[in-house]
Amino acid sequence: MRFLSVRDLRGRSGEVWRELPLEKEMVITSNGRPVAILSSIDEKNFEQSLASIRQSRAASAVAALQRRSVEEGRGGIGLDEIDAEIATVRDGHRE
Repeated sequence: MRFLSVRDLRGRSGEVWRELPLEKEMVITSNGRPVAILSSIDEKNFEQSLASIRQSRAASAVAALQRRSVEEGRGGIGLDEIDAEIATVRDGHRE
């Protein structure tokens, strides 16, 4: 997998777009840290690729929530406590 800086992407975008179908994926970095993944797709697999990316993000989010709940000692809470936590978060978003 090829790594490119944001600067490389800006300066050599034509080359990047030509090479992407061969490379399949490229990682874009900013200050040495990965910030994005470019992935080649075509019209035939666009919807499936997008669904796969979203499913992967959702699974990662759930895993992160599970790790955080265990770290915070909430790994064994009941449904009433879960509902109360959800209500608290929702109330915070309404403000």
